[in-house]
Amino acid sequence: MNTTQQENLLEVNNLKTYYPIKGGILQRTVGHVKAVDDVSFEIKKGETLGLVGESGCGKSTTGRTILQLQNATEGEIIFNGEDISQLRGGKLRKIRRDFQMIFQDPYSSLNPKQMVGDIISEPVLNYERVNKKKLKEEMMDLLIKVGLPHDAYYKYPHEFSGGQRQRIGIARALALRPKLIIADEPVSALDVSVQSQVLNLLKELQEQFDLTYLFIAHDLSVVKHMSDRIGVMYLGGLVEIADKESMYEEPLHPYTQALISAIPEPDPRKKTERIILQGDVPSPANPPTGCPFHPRCAHAKPECKQKKPILKEVKSGHQVACHLY
Repeated sequence: MNTTQQENLLEVNNLKTYYPIKGGILQRTVGHVKAVDDVSFEIKKGETLGLVGESGCGKSTTGRTILQLQNATEGEIIFNGEDISQLRGGKLRKIRRDFQMIFQDPYSSLNPKQMVGDIISEPVLNYERVNKKKLKEEMMDLLIKVGLPHDAYYKYPHEFSGGQRQRIGIARALALRPKLIIADEPVSALDVSVQSQVLNLLKELQEQFDLTYLFIAHDLSVVKHMSDRIGVMYLGGLVEIADKESMYEEPLHPYTQALISAIPEPDPRKKTERIILQGDVPSPANPPTGCPFHPRCAHAKPECKQKKPILKEVKSGHQVACHLY
């Protein structure tokens, strides 16, 4: 195994996830929704990669495909040095304990008929034969680590607030001590006052349990707080990847520049220019030719309409998919 594979916990190469569009009396496939279209990135052990973009850009589908909750149409998903994209059955089940997901909605992701203790113990019982008394002690300890009291073990999800329910979801994700956690918009359904508490908790747990995160969100300030590096998605593809300082101080892609210009500036004396994008996001079922962003880009050249740019490194650690560079 080479050194990059040892460093990288996850490598995603040319990942595509297409959904067929059926039509006619015989319900034949007449086209595809290109939800994820040729995405490549890597995440190093202990790192947080933030994945950002507007609704419908393919962020959540990317996360679900990596977890094999959704089958990839094409591409490789290399987790801990092993390609898991073609694994099925027992082999997939065995490796699945090493990656978990924190879901967006803390209300619908917990079974209302189960006590909290059963919800967070279930992943462990699916994989191991354990002493019930010892497991109960471990799960109660885990509840305290995520900021909930001991007696939460005996309660039901409806007895908790949204922020507390998300803590239960986090405890469930941690129960098997995974290596990778995919957090799919974990705070977007919560009050702003609770969001920072949950984000700080995720950071503390990352250090405590030596976790690697793929952090999916549409809120740029949340992503900046959480991430080491950031990938920006547009219409199923990655348009820019860089460390967070480079991304916020010197965004290169016109779409990233527009996103960052929309972040509110707390200092009223500091003048910022807001970039307003024209038009709507095209349909992933019928993406434009060439660069997917060219119909909305102020800098579009004839080349942009014909040839799709590839993601390439233009500065150290800073990759962008744009013909301007």
